[in-house]
Amino acid sequence: MNIYVGNLSQETSETKLRDLFATYGEVETAKIITDSLTGFSKGFGFVEMSSKKEGEKAIDELNSTVFESSTIVVNEARKKPTHSGGGNFKFNKRSY
Repeated sequence: MNIYVGNLSQETSETKLRDLFATYGEVETAKIITDSLTGFSKGFGFVEMSSKKEGEKAIDELNSTVFESSTIVVNEARKKPTHSGGGNFKFNKRSY
């Protein structure tokens, strides 16, 4: 089960995030999303748990709790929408 974790403190590490969720079951991955230019946390991440039942328990018990000085938001991650590409944009052909 893929879980979204929002409002993370800048000091939160992936190890600390993994440890928090490990108390509810087996954590496959824990990833904090970072800015590609600065490398700083964007304040959210994702935790993948092997069991849906364990993931649901973690969501129920961790949502709106304080973790490392921040009240975190925890819910089931939504699938990223797929985009078809460039939309309906058309280039005008002009001769110069």
